[in-house]
Amino acid sequence: MTGPTGRGIFFDEDDARAVAARLAAQGYTVDVQRERLAGEDDDEDHPWAVVTDAPGVVLELLVDEHDGWYDVEQTAPAPPPLPPLTLPIAPKRIKRPGGAG
Repeated sequence: MTGPTGRGIFFDEDDARAVAARLAAQGYTVDVQRERLAGEDDDEDHPWAVVTDAPGVVLELLVDEHDGWYDVEQTAPAPPPLPPLTLPIAPKRIKRPGGAG
């Protein structure tokens, strides 16, 4: 999938599968996966994520209908590389030449 990818998050697998089936029937690319939340040890408590290339408004309507929430993954472009650092070629002299210091 390219560009922004919408994700619908559901706590009921049946809701996630129903939304995925409706989106697939409309010709969108759909993937259903388990959403792992930080700090959750029990696999049964993890919600279901429906990841799709469907327009956000289409997914939002289905999420509202099935009591989930809508999340947008933005694929941010990589920041431009930083210019190379100018490093010293020799150590700095702290004392003044000639012993006056």
